Amino acid sequence: MNYKMVGFVLGRIFLIEAALMLFPMGCAAIYGEWSVVLSFLWPALIVLALGLITSLRTPQNTKIYARDGLAIVALVWVLMSVFGALPFVISGEIPSFADAFFETVSGFTTTGSTILTDVEALSHGTLFWRSFSHWIGGMGVLVFAMAVLPMTDGRAMHLMRAEVPGPTCGKISSKLSDSAKILYAIYLVMTVIETILLCAGGMPLFDALIHSFGTAGTGGFGFKNDSFTSFSPYIQWVVTIFMILFGVNFNAYFLLLLRKFNRVISEEVRGYFVVILAAVGLITANIYSIYNNFGEALRQAAFQVGSIITTTGFSSCDFDLWPTLSKEILVVLMFIGACAGSTGGGIKVSRLLILGKTLGKELKQALHPQVVAPVRMDGKVVNHETIRATNVYVAAYIFIFAASFFLISLDGFDMVTNFTAIAATLNNIGPGLAQVGPMMNFGSYSNPAKLVMIFDMLAGRLEIFPMLVFFMPDTWRRF
Repeated sequence: MNYKMVGFVLGRIFLIEAALMLFPMGCAAIYGEWSVVLSFLWPALIVLALGLITSLRTPQNTKIYARDGLAIVALVWVLMSVFGALPFVISGEIPSFADAFFETVSGFTTTGSTILTDVEALSHGTLFWRSFSHWIGGMGVLVFAMAVLPMTDGRAMHLMRAEVPGPTCGKISSKLSDSAKILYAIYLVMTVIETILLCAGGMPLFDALIHSFGTAGTGGFGFKNDSFTSFSPYIQWVVTIFMILFGVNFNAYFLLLLRKFNRVISEEVRGYFVVILAAVGLITANIYSIYNNFGEALRQAAFQVGSIITTTGFSSCDFDLWPTLSKEILVVLMFIGACAGSTGGGIKVSRLLILGKTLGKELKQALHPQVVAPVRMDGKVVNHETIRATNVYVAAYIFIFAASFFLISLDGFDMVTNFTAIAATLNNIGPGLAQVGPMMNFGSYSNPAKLVMIFDMLAGRLEIFPMLVFFMPDTWRRF
C-alpha cells in the first residue's frame, strides 16, 4: 500500500469537497439562511485544512496499484459522506449523526432512501446539498477529480476502474483525463437541458435544479413529501424521459456526437429499452382498471418503470397500492438496473446479458461437447476475464444481499419490508414496499440496521469489490 499517495489523493478530494460546499452556502445566503451558512462553513474549513495538510507535497512514488485504487475509492466515499453529514447535524435539521450519515451516503451513492418524515421542513441550503450530492455522486467523485485536476493515466486508471459502474471500464479518448472531461461535459449539458425544460413547465429555478440533480444522478431526493405526485403531467413526462436517458451508457452519447450511429445502439442499449417497453406495457394493462384512463395509466407506468429501472427512486403515485403483478415487475426491475457506464445502479443490463449468453453457451456445450461456442457481445468475443468477473460479482452480490436481509430482520419488520429495503439500498433505488414504500421512510430502523444499509448503499454504488477490499487486512499492508 502506497500510503503517501493514498493520503495525497484523499487530500485532493477534500479540497474538492470544501469547494463543493460553497454551492449550498451560496444557496442558503440567497435565501437569508445565515445559520445554515455557518453549518456548512465549519465542515468546509475542516476538510479544507485536511486537504491542504495531506496534498501540499506530491509523493516521490506516485504509482497507484490496483489495491490502492480500490482502497482510495472506498475511503473517499466513506470520508466524503462523514464530512458531508456534518452540516445536517450542526444545523440541527438531522440531529442524530447516524441518521445524517445515512442521509448523506444515500445522497452521494444516488440511492435516495431517506430517514426524514417531513422533507418540506428543511431549509433551502440543506435541500440543495441533499440533491447536489446526487449530482456529484452520479458520475463519480473521482471521475470529477480527474476532469478538474491534473492526474496521469497511470495513476488514474485503477481509480476509474474501481468507481465507474459496470463490468468493464475503458477510455473514450486517448487520455483518461480527457475521457472524464467528455463524460462530465455530456452530463452537465443534459442536466442544463432538463432544468430549462422543467422551468418551461412552470417550475421555479430552485425546484428545477433540485429535481434535475436528482434525475441526472438517478438519485431521487426531492423537496416534496409526496415526491412527484402533485406535479403536472408535463413535468412528470419530462422527468420520465430524462430518467431513462440518464440510464443509458454515456459512451453511446459520445458515439452519437461522433456520428458513429452504427455503434450507438449496442446490445445492452437495445436490451435496456426492450425491458422498459415490456414493463411499461404490462403495468399499463395491469393498472388500467385503477385509473380508467389509458393516458393516465401509461404515464404512471412509464414514470415508475423509468424511476425504478434507472434506480432514481422518484414516485408519481403510491405504487405500493398497485396490483401484485405490477409491484412484482417493479421489484424485478430493481435488480436489473440501468446500463453500465450510466449513473444508474442495479446489477446492470450488460451483466445480465453476459450471464444469459454464458448460460446458453454452457447448455449448448452440454449437448455438443465438441462445439466451440464463444460468448459474444455486439459481435465481439467476451473474454474469459470479463465472464469470470461477472460471475464473481453476482456471487458476492447474492451473499451480501442474503447477509444484509438476515441482519436487518433482527429489527422485527415484515419480510416484504426487509427484502425491499435491502433491494432498494443495495441497488441504489430509494423506496421499497410496505414500511419503506414510496410514501414511507427508513427512519424506523435501528442504528445497527441503518449501518448495514449504509454499507449496502456504498457497496452497490461502488460495485461491491472496493467495500469488500476495504475490510481485508492485506489491503493495508505496506509494500
